Amino acid sequence: MNFLDKYNIKINNQSLLDTALTHSSYSNEHGGENYERLEFLGDAVLQLITSEYFYKKYDYQEGELSKIRASFVCEEALAQYAKDVGIDKCIKVGNGQIKNINDTIIADTFESVLGAIYLDQGFDVARKYVLKVLKPYVLEHHVFLGDYKSRLQELVQTDKKSLEYRLISESGPSHDKTFVFEVVIDGIVYGRGVGKSKKEAEQRAAEDALKKQA
Repeated sequence: MNFLDKYNIKINNQSLLDTALTHSSYSNEHGGENYERLEFLGDAVLQLITSEYFYKKYDYQEGELSKIRASFVCEEALAQYAKDVGIDKCIKVGNGQIKNINDTIIADTFESVLGAIYLDQGFDVARKYVLKVLKPYVLEHHVFLGDYKSRLQELVQTDKKSLEYRLISESGPSHDKTFVFEVVIDGIVYGRGVGKSKKEAEQRAAEDALKKQA
């Protein structure tokens, strides 16, 4: 499939990749296999690749490593990866499912395609593929699961630094206010955010700080 060309992956068994892109609604109408078995395998491969990556990248304890891994293999994350790769445009669904190719299906196919890559090309190719897709999000401290404030708090706690949010200004009428917050770590301003509520402005400030930490 063309969407794997940019990763220099050429699947030898095209029927395997075809199965990885086939939803059960399509196989129910047309016969043949669907992606569910490959999804099962791909999930296990993804868990191993990401576990190894975060184990080597961070000197965290098991609980923290589990939380970080979970945030980058959750449904929202996998659906985004699949869209980045272009998998979402190639999924085959039945007539009744055409208008409802949701993120659950898209996320599932990221795993099923990974399962196909693993079976056809081996673990090393699968690992390089996953890391090429995932690492940009890790390096920019993207938040898929949880929120920016929680993610920043976790990073700051690791280094035992102080963290506070400061209201810089608020403007506008009472029904339409705009708030500006700064996030301060060990007395240094790391980010600034603007929002229509204090909570939103704090989140935007935390997001700004995380991007500068990348």
